[in-house]
Amino acid sequence: MTMERVAVKGAGTLLSAFDVSGFAVSAMAQAAGAMARLAQHHGSSSPAVTVDRDLASLWFGQSFTPVGWELPPVWDAIAGDYRCADGWIRLHTNAPHHRAAALGVLGLEAGAARATVASAVGHWNGEELEAAVVAANGCAALMRSPEQWLAHPQGAAVAAEPLVAWGAGRLTDDAGAPGHARVASAGRPLAGVRVLDLTRVIAGPVATRFLAMYGADVLRIDPPGWEEAGLEAEMSVGKHCARLDLKQPSDLAVLEGLLAGADIFIHGYRPDALDRLGFSDEALAVRHRNLVSVALDAYGWSGPWANRRGFDSLVQMSCGIAHSGMLHFGADTPHPLPVQALDHATGYLCAGAAVDAWLGRLEGTARNARLSLARTALELMKSGPSDPAAPLPCAEPASLVAEETVRGPGLRLPPAVVIEGVPMSTDVQARGFGSAPPRWADGTGA
Repeated sequence: MTMERVAVKGAGTLLSAFDVSGFAVSAMAQAAGAMARLAQHHGSSSPAVTVDRDLASLWFGQSFTPVGWELPPVWDAIAGDYRCADGWIRLHTNAPHHRAAALGVLGLEAGAARATVASAVGHWNGEELEAAVVAANGCAALMRSPEQWLAHPQGAAVAAEPLVAWGAGRLTDDAGAPGHARVASAGRPLAGVRVLDLTRVIAGPVATRFLAMYGADVLRIDPPGWEEAGLEAEMSVGKHCARLDLKQPSDLAVLEGLLAGADIFIHGYRPDALDRLGFSDEALAVRHRNLVSVALDAYGWSGPWANRRGFDSLVQMSCGIAHSGMLHFGADTPHPLPVQALDHATGYLCAGAAVDAWLGRLEGTARNARLSLARTALELMKSGPSDPAAPLPCAEPASLVAEETVRGPGLRLPPAVVIEGVPMSTDVQARGFGSAPPRWADGTGA
């Protein structure tokens, strides 16, 4: 990743086996640089871009702090790392069906305690347990070293992929002049641009949150019953959040109508899931020629694990980050990054790709992009460890911004990115998942 024409201030550094703070700055700079180019398209004169290293580090954790109440736990009670017969494995059980899959493989009851899970895991070979949980539609990752990952067929496949994989461009049929996006300006470069968000957890929501802060009309779609209580205030700000059950033909038809009115489609579906829904890049290019699509997944878009479910913490185990941290800090258990940096960095890279794709769209060419957490991980692992003498990241208390959310009041960090003449803000409060109807802000698309 490049850092051309970006000023960096601050010295805050997250302690890690890799340069997570520098990576945060670089990823944000990619998104900000793309936004500056879009502002230039709308008449700005080469706006200066500044990234605050302290704030970038903090945004890679939590940007929102509740006042007078507490955030619900982010992790399920049995999610985490366990020692197996020949190493370490991580179980990701935040979603009820993922928890049920792991417990079912282990032969345990639904209410099993963590100690009971640990005892059961201890009898398993790591690769066998990983394969069994994945086969049961659960989520697990054996801890591998960087060398083991690169020697693994999936690690080798990911290493051959670009950081951002661009599809072939196609000419649009409206001369690059979408009618409902004409309110955009140099100061608000995404005003009027419709972003359909089919992502969950962190990476995709980070991307669409960034786009919303520069004026995009973001409509997030979740399935019925989906909750991320610990992330609701963090990831729903700036967005209208609706629900659709894509297993129902009627709701699938609603989504098709929303796609017809969308400018940018950002999703976190695996390739096989997209094909089943009829939303592959090829199918969408036929039905919605002018739509640009940005996709992200966990384990890459080629190789034997391309369709595997995954999350930041699992990818850290698979690709050698947790192993490297354990060695670096002399720990006797897996040592992950201090924040979920793969999610956040991929999110900002995704946002930058979306903005660049939209700029191309305005010039008459639509193209799609793909990213993955596993490929982002390889980029981070090119860096060295953080400087242990560097100060920890901090934010001036007076700079925090009061904000109301669906869960209660709190304080939000100020932006880590400053683009000259292009303010970063939103009037859409964090109203929560499922709080809006499945239609665009002007009432169309339902």
